[in-house]
Amino acid sequence: MNITATLIEDVLLVEPKVYGDERGFFYESYNQRVWRQKTGLDTEFVQSNHSRSLHGVLRGIHYQIRQPQGKLVRAVVGEVFDVAVDLRRDSPTFGRWVGEYLSADNKKMLFIPEGFGHAFLVLSPTAEFVYKTTEYYAPEHERCIIWNDPDIAIDWPFSKEPRLSDKDAQGTLLRDAEVF
Repeated sequence: MNITATLIEDVLLVEPKVYGDERGFFYESYNQRVWRQKTGLDTEFVQSNHSRSLHGVLRGIHYQIRQPQGKLVRAVVGEVFDVAVDLRRDSPTFGRWVGEYLSADNKKMLFIPEGFGHAFLVLSPTAEFVYKTTEYYAPEHERCIIWNDPDIAIDWPFSKEPRLSDKDAQGTLLRDAEVF
């Protein structure tokens, strides 16, 4: 497993070692001992989630203001553009974002620590997205920043408006959001 920091140091790109031949492939998507050894983090994942979305669906920018969740995310079907936004007010990268293409083909994962907002855009006809979280889902603490906030200025890879849930369409601007 290769783990490297992204342009925002605390967000990690995880590339598993894949063993494949004409029959298919195998890879270890998570090993706590290796994780701790390579990252120095004592991360404990408590929940695992799986979503399916259609082309053009954009989910996010989500976070929990209390019970913040770290996430280890990956696409197991299709491709997504995955984004982490630093919402830690005292961070030198506050309000900045980093994005990675995650797909069933490249098998890359992204670790998004607590204190970050998270979003993804589906680029393939469908995508199935799987992620582990370090804290349980708490809808009463969930917040949403609007996907096209001009102060964050995410460079989304699409040519038309995304498909949004009502909640995501009504996200707040970063300047008005409750942050860490």
